[in-house]
Amino acid sequence: MNHVTGHYRRNEDNPPNNQNVNVNEVEEMETQEVTTMDYITDSGGGEMDQTQNGEVVVIGPQPDPSMTVQDAEMEEDEARSEATFRFTVTQFSKLKVIEIDSVLSPACYIRNLPWKIMVMPRNSHAQDRTSQRALGFFLQCNGESESSSWSCYAMAELRLLSVKPNVENFSRKIQHLFYSKENDWGFSHFMAWNEVLDPEKGYIKDDAITLEVQVVADAPHGVSWDSKKHTGYVGLKNQGATCYMNSLLQTLYFTNQLRKAVYKMPTESDDSTKSVALALQRVFHELQFCDKPVGTKKLTKSFGWETLDSFMQHDVQEFLRVRFFRYFFRGCLRVLLDKLESKMKGTCVEGTVPKLFEGKMISYIRCKNVDYSSTRSETFYDIQLNIKGKKNIDESFKDYIAKETLDGDNKYDAGEHGLQDAEKGVIFSAFPPVLHLHLMRFQYDPITDSSVKFNDRFEFYEKISLDSYLQEPDPNNPANYTLHAVLVHSGDNHGGHYVVFINPRGDGKWCKFDDDVVSRCTKQEAIEHNYGGHDEDMNMTVKHCTNAYMLVYIRDSELQNVLQEVTDADIPSELADRLAEEKRMEQVRRKERNEAHLYMTINVLLEDSFDGHQGNDLYDPERALFRVFKIKKMASIAEMMEMLADAFKYPPEQIRPWPFSQRSNQTVRPSVLDLEADLHKTVIDAAENMNPWNIFLELLPPDSGQTALPTFDKETDVLLFFKMYDPKQKKIHYCGHSYLPVTSKLSDIIPLLNERAGFPRHGAAAVRGDQAEHDREDHQLQRSAGEEVTFVDKCIPNDQGFTMELSQRMTYDQFARAVAQRVGTDPYLLQFFKCQSYKDSPGHPLRCTFEGTLKDLLVFSKPKVPKKIFYQQLSIRVNELENKKQFKCIYVGPKMKEEKELILYPNKGGTVADLLEEAKKQIEFGEGSTGKLRLTEVNCNKVSLGPKEDTPLEALGATSAKIYRIEEVPREELHLADDEMLISCAHFHKEVFSTFGIPFLIKIKQGEPFGKVKERIQKKLAVPEKEWEKFKFAIVAMGRPQVIQEDEYVVNLADFRLPNQAGSPRPWLGLDHVNKAPKRSRFNYLEKAIKIYN
Repeated sequence: MNHVTGHYRRNEDNPPNNQNVNVNEVEEMETQEVTTMDYITDSGGGEMDQTQNGEVVVIGPQPDPSMTVQDAEMEEDEARSEATFRFTVTQFSKLKVIEIDSVLSPACYIRNLPWKIMVMPRNSHAQDRTSQRALGFFLQCNGESESSSWSCYAMAELRLLSVKPNVENFSRKIQHLFYSKENDWGFSHFMAWNEVLDPEKGYIKDDAITLEVQVVADAPHGVSWDSKKHTGYVGLKNQGATCYMNSLLQTLYFTNQLRKAVYKMPTESDDSTKSVALALQRVFHELQFCDKPVGTKKLTKSFGWETLDSFMQHDVQEFLRVRFFRYFFRGCLRVLLDKLESKMKGTCVEGTVPKLFEGKMISYIRCKNVDYSSTRSETFYDIQLNIKGKKNIDESFKDYIAKETLDGDNKYDAGEHGLQDAEKGVIFSAFPPVLHLHLMRFQYDPITDSSVKFNDRFEFYEKISLDSYLQEPDPNNPANYTLHAVLVHSGDNHGGHYVVFINPRGDGKWCKFDDDVVSRCTKQEAIEHNYGGHDEDMNMTVKHCTNAYMLVYIRDSELQNVLQEVTDADIPSELADRLAEEKRMEQVRRKERNEAHLYMTINVLLEDSFDGHQGNDLYDPERALFRVFKIKKMASIAEMMEMLADAFKYPPEQIRPWPFSQRSNQTVRPSVLDLEADLHKTVIDAAENMNPWNIFLELLPPDSGQTALPTFDKETDVLLFFKMYDPKQKKIHYCGHSYLPVTSKLSDIIPLLNERAGFPRHGAAAVRGDQAEHDREDHQLQRSAGEEVTFVDKCIPNDQGFTMELSQRMTYDQFARAVAQRVGTDPYLLQFFKCQSYKDSPGHPLRCTFEGTLKDLLVFSKPKVPKKIFYQQLSIRVNELENKKQFKCIYVGPKMKEEKELILYPNKGGTVADLLEEAKKQIEFGEGSTGKLRLTEVNCNKVSLGPKEDTPLEALGATSAKIYRIEEVPREELHLADDEMLISCAHFHKEVFSTFGIPFLIKIKQGEPFGKVKERIQKKLAVPEKEWEKFKFAIVAMGRPQVIQEDEYVVNLADFRLPNQAGSPRPWLGLDHVNKAPKRSRFNYLEKAIKIYN
């Protein structure tokens, strides 16, 4: 037997998406923890056979008279959406109420999940606190699953069947989101125990009762539901709150004629990250050929949306409408279709979009008493139908074309005829093949200043005829339409969830598209269950606040054309090949990410990186140009040598790696790697777990005349690097390296040093020879072939830049002067940035003291790609900028009305006083200003005096909660007496933790009446007298407000001093009043209109 311990868990664990809704319930429902015991043997396994204490009979769904063949096919399918099954419990009176005691029926499979009836005796307490025994009746879903990610929404009717013909079944209804922590739902007091046992009640016979459950379940989430297998279609992944977009994309996808046209758009040369057309082609192609749910991140990225934009909870009409025009938004879908139409121009599919979606209507005004009228023809892509007070779609259309009488004070100005009584209205002149009807369930309520959703019942039909709404119906082509898609919203005006029901082939076989889950459904589920309505209008299968929001109809005469089959032949081979290659590259990148932990990085430095370095070390780690290699950690040193030899096109015997090792003085030196002994050692072991591993790779000079590097004996040889200091230029020059015996004397290597330095062996012509070499270099620099370099302004989005032909041997000063001349500015007002070739974006800024050449900046640029260097124009000289520190802060004006961000550049070693001097350069002081600034700190919307002016800037540290603010010091606060102080003031409404507005400082004086403080505050804030009367004041200490009685309170400075308790905040003065600022959502991004930027 299954024993049960009852735990009220509804309030302990919130189900996902907050979709748990209970209707028609009076008593508390509860979830049970089930432990299987050996008292009664459960048949298990889903077989419908008898048990010792009960038996199960599967009844199957109750068919509707209009059930289609598809519905009948679903009847015995384990993936079916609906089933009715029974469980007979024998020896019912012998069930005992012990600590845990329950009976589970065998499983009945619905939506591929096992569903069981759970029954148990329960003790419940009546209102008089007496114990009352009752029958507990629950429905369990997927109870034996160990997964915690699944969920399944279902509605069920729990019935205790009557055994007497004249007694009705006793039933109660539930609806619930079943998931791992709430996998059963029902009633702990379904019926009193003595009533069940009473034969006169008619529910028990031969000590046996029969329980029945009718279940209607949605397709589950988080389990291995194969949408392709069950329906032939796949869903779209939800990025967070993009179900509204997914429902529209599925609708467009199943508009097959549009899909064909989208495939034929020319996108061969489009940027794969910015092209909306290509992104839509990709989504459609994956929906057609993939077996798994399809992602939409590339599509939203092509729109130019940022990540948070994708998560915005818009309704479909909001997605359809983006520009505010005549008090409503024009369709974002229209914008999208306009882009597609533009892309189709000049192709074989030009004109597809308006041909499919564009209808026409005529707005008219006709005078009643004179022969005068005015008409205007307009096009539309969707029709907004009013549903408030309307029973069905016919009433809404009649309301749409209803005439409005213009009379009385509202007469029509008919020009030469003067003011006339007239009729105003619209009439349709043409309906499109694909008709979008938006049901206006969301409307503005001026009383609450918010959007309100109407959940009223509104009927629509599978077939409609619109001839009666046309100006001139065409008898040869009647405006008869078939319902193709129903877009549904569940929730209220604050948010909710979107799904779409689609009739893909127009044959009445419907599917439900719920983001990544696609399931078959009945025609009744798709249409009648989405009429909406309030509790009195709803049956068990209708969810609260779930109703149709948008309808898509297809004209019967165009049905075969619009829904024509899309085959492989309709997809251009160039597009198919490109998408296949993208898919292959994604798989390669995914594999690289998955295997990244198996690899390590080797940073290789060549000897030319030592040239130009002026420090004590061999190279500057911040400027070094490493060649980066990825290699498996478990690869051998021999494999690493083969990789390096192949990369640098040298035979293995002509290269030798020297790992850099860190020394105690923070410098690095190459260390020897014994290739003979370590050849079979793994790379990670040789690197001693260093990742990345920096090495110097020695290469045999091409002009050496040797075929291999000389041998190096780590016991007897030493590797020396040579540098020469030039006292005239005050520069260090790198002069190469050499192997020498450890026994060598300095006198032995002087000839080698002279040779490396370019001096005669006896040193007599050293200076003249060095000067001659520099003269030759200058001459060669002027005559050398140029390198084309593109300079791009990093401050201008999508800047194409300009290209110059420059010598690779140019120094920083030389190419800076060349660029400055081209731009028309001072070289020192330019700052340059290396190009990150892998991102094609600016990297770290170059210092103006860069010692390398232009070649050093371009060495890692991609081959066969134009060389790029980024730059920006400065307002201060670059050599000054490099000695300055960027400091971001807020500036607030003397009226405390608005704040603005300041970006200041004080000297790195400066103080707060230097920072304030920099701020003065950006601030315009008004008349009568003191010209004095101070730095304050704002923390949790409370302001306090900041560091003193002699505080070093290095000591300032901003945190996520604390920001610095600069403000002007009022004249009355320039000097404070001993009995005066500045206190923090902040605005709040009712609760002191809900502060708003701009906090500020105000001066108070010991012993002064509080009325004077109020006068200063009112003057500072410029609050009108009528509004000021509503302000209340409180001293807030330790989070507790103490209301100030103006007539009684006299300022006491001790009330605002820091408390003795360590870490406690300083008391502040709170201004309690209503926030009159425009109400804003919690996140500002929610206020953006939807735009497709690209």
